[in-house]
Amino acid sequence: MLEASKTTDIMVDNELISNDELMTHTKIKNHLVGRLISLKQGHAKVILEPTHEMVVDDFGLIHSGFVFGSAEYAAVACINQENVVIIAATSQFFAPAKLGNTIEFEAKGDFQETRKRHVHVVGKINTIKIFEATFQAVILDNHIFKTKLDELHNSLDN
Repeated sequence: MLEASKTTDIMVDNELISNDELMTHTKIKNHLVGRLISLKQGHAKVILEPTHEMVVDDFGLIHSGFVFGSAEYAAVACINQENVVIIAATSQFFAPAKLGNTIEFEAKGDFQETRKRHVHVVGKINTIKIFEATFQAVILDNHIFKTKLDELHNSLDN
């Protein structure tokens, strides 16, 4: 087993990734949304290998909610703040995914020192773009369930 060579190395699903430490969504179920394979400031990659549980018909079509969920996971990992909450998204599905496909999601964001963040995510099977989205997020001082409504509105205004 490889050991981390510097403090920014992390283990993700028993694979060594030389990047920053993931600070959000630490209890997410990777079999549902994919696994994080790359994490840097303003950049993340997630791989989704669809399972039989995601199939909706006899042709092996994967429910689009799993595709969207993987893209959202890539977006929040890209932001990588403990109390990040997605507040909006615009997305397009260009092609379906089926059982046996491997989908790679790449999330990129260029962040200013504000609470609001925008992340662009592209999902591909091999070189074919099947999904694209822009996620808007807000970073809160506390967990969303500990945040008062007035504080949330103030965060959105900043």
